[in-house]
Amino acid sequence: MNFEYSDRAREIRDAVADFMEEHVYPNEEAMLAQIEEGERFAPIPLLESLKRKAKAAGLWNLFLPESEHGAGLSNLEYAPACEEMGRSAFAPEAFNCSAPDTGNMEVLVRYGTEAQKEQWLTPLLAGEIRSAFAMTEPEVASSDATNVAIRIEREGDNYVINGRKWWTSGALDPRCRILIVMGKTDPGNESRYRQQSMILVPMPWPGLTVKRMLPVFGFDDAPHGHGELVFEDVRVPVSNILLGEGRGFEIAQGRLGPGRIHHCMRAIGAAERALERVCRRARMRTTFGVPLADQGVTRERIADMRIEIEQARLLTLKAAYMMDTVGNKAARREIAMIKVAAPNMACRVLDMAIQAFGAAGVTSDYGLAAAYAHARTLRLADGPDEVHRNQIARLELRQYDNTLSRRGGNAFVTQWDELSDDFESRPRFVV
Repeated sequence: MNFEYSDRAREIRDAVADFMEEHVYPNEEAMLAQIEEGERFAPIPLLESLKRKAKAAGLWNLFLPESEHGAGLSNLEYAPACEEMGRSAFAPEAFNCSAPDTGNMEVLVRYGTEAQKEQWLTPLLAGEIRSAFAMTEPEVASSDATNVAIRIEREGDNYVINGRKWWTSGALDPRCRILIVMGKTDPGNESRYRQQSMILVPMPWPGLTVKRMLPVFGFDDAPHGHGELVFEDVRVPVSNILLGEGRGFEIAQGRLGPGRIHHCMRAIGAAERALERVCRRARMRTTFGVPLADQGVTRERIADMRIEIEQARLLTLKAAYMMDTVGNKAARREIAMIKVAAPNMACRVLDMAIQAFGAAGVTSDYGLAAAYAHARTLRLADGPDEVHRNQIARLELRQYDNTLSRRGGNAFVTQWDELSDDFESRPRFVV
């Protein structure tokens, strides 16, 4: 297993890093000011100009592996560039590599009809429109996606959609023109995993209302944000169904694997920048006559931050490597592990960074509080920690279905049995 970056991966990573240094970091404060000065959920003019520059530089749609639409990078090759993007909340969109558009574009590439691709994929790839993904619902425990209750019922040449969704990120963006909705088309199907379908709903559309935008620890995440949506007799053509009725889970698994690892790559970038900020501040600040950098507790935290970041990075690269070599399904354990590990790592690293910054850390001045809010949200997005841990444990236990131990457990018991004929006198080993 070789995690050495290819020449192409290093070239793309360095180009992204240079673009960030020249265009993104120097303009972060100005972009925040534009959000405050204008309509909060309108496009940021300065960010739109950065997108044109990134596109002209060839740093566009880098996330799509095995597709003629992207840069042709594997998941492993994309990892270092995606990590660089994660260092700034504005960067992923600048390169047309931001969620949920990336996942939605992957869905359309893999499962869309030619007509669906022409209508929605082409403008998404060009950065002309944005999209949203509606899966989570307020009235059911959406950590179990079979609970989704929104109804998608066929009536003649249309499907009629009724119900509510929330945490539909980007729904209020005026550029959001297409929504992928997961709902139930066949609630009576004996298979819990064949009851759901995914369907394309244009935005705006009759019967579809954005009820409100949901804050995250007080941050509204404008101009992206997270909407609560109400569907009241929303009618769309039958041709808007994705892949066919009952295929919703199949699509979801294809979509969420890459989406999850991209979140983890970006989380590592956010943690890396937090560590960089701590090191710089520790060199500049003095407490009790001693630089922070010379305080034992500060050095201990810096060491812990570096250790945790490196651990998460290696596990992310392993998961990416497996996705490239054996496929997303075979790599599902590694994807689940990194989806737990990386957001938790980012939360811990950012918490230590906030502590190092003191009261300044909980303000909006340094971006640490917002980064923490985002990292904490990732422990719920694309499946909560508990769901992934449950899957990891199931896959681990499956190796022991027919043996007491994966390596020689039964042999050990057999050898012990041979030591004595007096079964009742022997100590019992409970496994």
